[in-house]
Order: sequence, then structure tokens, then C-alpha cells
Amino acid sequence: MPNPPTSGRDAIFPADRHALYDLHQYSPAIRAGDLLFVSGQVGSRADGSPEPDFAKQVKLAFTNLKAVLAAAGGSFDDVVDVTSFHTDPEQQLETVMAIRAAEIGAAPWPTWTAVGVTWLAGFDFELKVVARIPSR
Repeated sequence: MPNPPTSGRDAIFPADRHALYDLHQYSPAIRAGDLLFVSGQVGSRADGSPEPDFAKQVKLAFTNLKAVLAAAGGSFDDVVDVTSFHTDPEQQLETVMAIRAAEIGAAPWPTWTAVGVTWLAGFDFELKVVARIPSR
């Protein structure tokens, strides 16, 4: 269930929130009308540490993303835009694409932009999305 609005922000937190939200002082998602802006989700364990196995880290990032979407009353089917961040896209893309195919469902797919970066606070992959979740 969404948290009550504070300071004009309707913050959304999953039931099993991990330590990174408090450590880095951010909300996993903010609802603005029917739009949900989800912060970058990484393959973090409950204590905030990175999952060391890359494929498992990518799967966990999707799991964490789905938990945030569910807390807002949505699913990946509601996602309209995805940005993914990769520390070594050339080496990682094949693994990411295989996991992505299993996670995102059938067409029509959301838009997707992949960005190569040099640093993700100890992580190797991150997902940031915008979803449209109509008020129910």
C-alpha cells in the first residue's frame, strides 16, 4: 500500500525494503497522478550488499523492481519506459538480454535505453523505469 504523501511526494516502498533506501536517502518510487517514477533498482540483498554473481544480480534487480511496482499496485505490464545501466555492456549484454526476455513479457514492449557507465556504487547493473498505473 502506498505511503501517505509527505512534502508533496507520494513515496512508494515495497514490503521488504532493503537497506539502500535509507543508506543513500531515496525513495524507491514516487507516484505523480497515474505515473510512477521508479528509482534505479539494483541486485541488492536485503542488507544492501551487491549479489556477486552477475546473472543473479540482474535477476535480483528485476525482482526488486517488481516488488516496487507491486507496492504501487502495478506490474511490469504497466512499465512504459526503461533505462538500464551497465558497467561493461559488451560483456554483459548477452546475459542481460536473456534474463530480460524472460522478465518483460510479450510485445508490445516498453521503450528501453541501455547506458554504459563506469560506476554503480559496487553494482554492475541497474534498472530505472517509468510506469503508468491508473488509480484504482
